[in-house]
Amino acid sequence: MNEINDLFQQIISQITIVEVVVKGMIIGIVASAPMGPVGVLCIQRTLNKGRAYGFVTGTGAAMSDILYALLTGYGLSFLYDIINNQTALFWLQLVGATIMFIFGIHTFRANPVKNVRKVSRNKSSLLHNGVTGFFITLSNPTIIFLFLGLFTPLNFMLPDQPFLMQCIGYLSIFGGAILWWFLITLAVSKLRARFDDRGIQIINRIIGIIVMTASFIGGVLICTGTWSLH
Repeated sequence: MNEINDLFQQIISQITIVEVVVKGMIIGIVASAPMGPVGVLCIQRTLNKGRAYGFVTGTGAAMSDILYALLTGYGLSFLYDIINNQTALFWLQLVGATIMFIFGIHTFRANPVKNVRKVSRNKSSLLHNGVTGFFITLSNPTIIFLFLGLFTPLNFMLPDQPFLMQCIGYLSIFGGAILWWFLITLAVSKLRARFDDRGIQIINRIIGIIVMTASFIGGVLICTGTWSLH
């Protein structure tokens, strides 16, 4: 009987880890996907300098993102007692879904290539490209609101989780961001002959539609009481 209980607990633990990893990957991808200044820079460097330079630019941005994700997560830890209150959690999740919907509208309407200067073909070093990606993203602290909008609807709030689980969660966010930059630089390098400013705008609009749709569905599920991700 004890062996069965141990096996059951192991299965539950593995399911929990998978859930945290999946949520973290989703957060990392969604936070990285909109074509802001660093996204456009990543694409331009991929076209002008090569895929490796675009990828390290995105990697630098991902490292900055994880810092803001940590600030958001540990900031929410101060609201732990409120989060455990079902009524407060409902409103927090609804606010998060609303933030994401507004973010989706902004992403859809934004012109990411406006006022962006052409990138020099001087390759410089990979380290320099990564550092510039890091600081460009770091200069935009409003990304905290994006992480707040992602964390609360997904119940990605980890103050009550073991330290190892928290590490897995935040590493998954970083992994999701890295996966996005890997895929976008791969797509740009393969389609470089067809990739222009309009291609960037199309990507942004598709991302905006996906975010608006997902946040609207999430908001409806939260309001009807069918949203359960604990």
